[in-house]
Amino acid sequence: MNYHREPSTFVSQVNLKVSNLKQSLSFYQEVIGFKILSQTETKAELTADGKTILLTIEQPDQVKPKQKNTTGMYHFALLLPNRSDLASIVRHFAELNIRIGSADHLVSEALYLADPDGNEIEIYIDRNPSVWSWSGGNVAMATDPLNFNDLLTREQEIEWNGLPAGTIMGHIHLHVSQLAEAEHFYTQGLGFEVMNRYGAQALFISTGKYHHHIGLNTWAGIGAPPPAPNSVGLESYLLVLPSEEARNHIIAQLKNIGAPVQEENGYYVTEDPSGNRIQLHV
Repeated sequence: MNYHREPSTFVSQVNLKVSNLKQSLSFYQEVIGFKILSQTETKAELTADGKTILLTIEQPDQVKPKQKNTTGMYHFALLLPNRSDLASIVRHFAELNIRIGSADHLVSEALYLADPDGNEIEIYIDRNPSVWSWSGGNVAMATDPLNFNDLLTREQEIEWNGLPAGTIMGHIHLHVSQLAEAEHFYTQGLGFEVMNRYGAQALFISTGKYHHHIGLNTWAGIGAPPPAPNSVGLESYLLVLPSEEARNHIIAQLKNIGAPVQEENGYYVTEDPSGNRIQLHV
């Protein structure tokens, strides 16, 4: 968890648009295990520990279904504190007969599923960084089968009681229209480093040598357009910067490369070249 605190820059919160708030709240509480921190007729703030917002879901006016082959969110990823928590949620999904995907990424073990609108979710645990394999500044990652037998037999069975309080937003993975321009924005503007390249289709970036705080891919198509403003999907995500000085430096870098930066409600907002909105917090 040391990669999600000062002096790293990291994703702390994701804001989604959904088609039916009531339906989504039922899913995010009963299936994923969030608690409601606050709620209005059109929006809810969701938490694992009862105080920290990890996810907001909002139902826009005249909402449109999720649009294919557009930029936006590929998935958001919830990082659990312990491997036993991952085993617990696997058993929970099995009891509910929820179909999930899974993978062993070498640096992590992950589960995948989607909400009722098709917003993709990853739930994962990190392996100890001491076993991550590095070569020339790049961390080895893969998509191998997850060993469920090892997970469920090695980890003590604990009662599932929703997301554990130590759950955090581990990373976000985005669809972008052009990988090179996205890399320029995120490295030269926001100050991230490339940790891994997946051919010419995807790259994984971070600060502080995490395997990735942000994933970027062109799997929705090179040149993919942004979705309609009122369509289901990503509204924005929050980046936490280590200090006011660091934020001022990042804002200067963003302006230097011609990226938009504006102040909204006491914080700054920028947008990557594919239209993904980012709130810059300290």
